[in-house]
Amino acid sequence: AAQEPQVWLDLHREMKGLLQDARMFLGRRDGATTAHAQYEAGANAKRCLVKAGGLLGNLEEGLKIMGEGEKRGQGGKIGQGELRRRKDLLGSARVERDGLEKLAVSLAAKSQKAASGSAAATQQDKNALFGPGVSKPGGRVLGVPVPETAKTKELDNNGVVQLQKQMMQDQDQDVEELAKIVRRQKEMGYAIHGELEEQNEMLRRMDEDVDRVQGKLAVAKKRVAKIS
Repeated sequence: AAQEPQVWLDLHREMKGLLQDARMFLGRRDGATTAHAQYEAGANAKRCLVKAGGLLGNLEEGLKIMGEGEKRGQGGKIGQGELRRRKDLLGSARVERDGLEKLAVSLAAKSQKAASGSAAATQQDKNALFGPGVSKPGGRVLGVPVPETAKTKELDNNGVVQLQKQMMQDQDQDVEELAKIVRRQKEMGYAIHGELEEQNEMLRRMDEDVDRVQGKLAVAKKRVAKIS
């Protein structure tokens, strides 16, 4: 049914709605404060993306059939300009869906990393505190030679704890800076998407103008042929 021009537009409108819903759910997941809310929003976004991907495949197949019919002279439902416009719409939708898919994977990876990071210290943190290949000592005993690092050499147990807290605060600040960068990139993505929509609309109007001019030229040629 996607090879019917009006049905194609209806399916395309439905697909765009699913992509907007997926973007909304991903935004909710990014701002969720509980694991359950993150999971629910992520699952809803995934369902929207899967359904949008299926519709995108149907739209591409329908447009291919319409294009083949136009080449054989059996179509006549839409012109070449409209075919090009719809191909551009599908290209933009494919880019948008792939971008949302990557964003969903990135958010899932960030959630897993945060969960694992809160459960136990990473090996990198241990190496930074106690040196590579050195296990954390059971206690600091004066007079016993224990491998030290430059940061922990002059510290007692409380000092090591404070140092670890400071390192965790620094890491939190780095994560916050990274989140700001991601938010700016997301805003840029929205702006680029809006610009693409405007450019596609301009191209569509240009194609319509070209089709109208070609039609007028054809009529003029027929009149000239009759006169001559």
